[in-house]
Amino acid sequence: MSGHSKWSTIKHKKGRADAARGKVFSKLSRYITVAAREGGGNPEMNATLAAAIEKAKSYNMPADNIDRAVKKGTGEIEGVSYEQLDYEGYGPDGVAVLVEVLTDNRNRAAAEMRRIFTKYNGKLGTSGSVAWMFERKGVILLPKSVGDEEVVLDAALEAGAEDMTPEDDHYEIKTDPTELAGVRGVLAEKGLEISSADLSMLPKSTQLLGKEEARRVLRFVEALEECDDVQEVYSNFDIPDAVMEEVAAE
Repeated sequence: MSGHSKWSTIKHKKGRADAARGKVFSKLSRYITVAAREGGGNPEMNATLAAAIEKAKSYNMPADNIDRAVKKGTGEIEGVSYEQLDYEGYGPDGVAVLVEVLTDNRNRAAAEMRRIFTKYNGKLGTSGSVAWMFERKGVILLPKSVGDEEVVLDAALEAGAEDMTPEDDHYEIKTDPTELAGVRGVLAEKGLEISSADLSMLPKSTQLLGKEEARRVLRFVEALEECDDVQEVYSNFDIPDAVMEEVAAE
């Protein structure tokens, strides 16, 4: 899914910008707090928390912020209680969309989801309406500068990864969700630079978009991601690299 993978990489780079850092850190803190609340504060025993912390580190989130977020989740310090909600439906041009929300106000989140889907000619669905099109996986991104494809693939498989796909400027390694932290650790021990390591919902099949369709879909996805309550947006779109580069540059 090269087009979507490329969009994820672009988002990651955008998230590093100083102007957006406050909002990014806020979302990452929520992610860590809920992970710690649901699975405990020890990342060695909580794969979701480990992934959340690694994601925060990839955005250069300060260690003190990470520690506070964990303690809010375990109840060591007082914090806001967040509820995890999933919204499913179809966006422009019929792309399937999964939206993960962490919110302290269920009614506000629902109203905002309805507003965005309606504005961009999407349609909210019922629970399970598109979730079956996705599967949860661990995804690790490494820059191609780490080494030869065959060498990296051998290292990934030896570490317990399921497979690896070469993309434009990086390698994308997929793992079982429970193996993400372990695979990441082994790769790091081998001295391989890791751009990001996160749990994701990957589509089982994809929908190819042209330039105009890509514009509409990416505007919709960006609107969802701008919502404070939205943690992650997953979709089954695929955009050719040439089209993605052209649209992203606009």
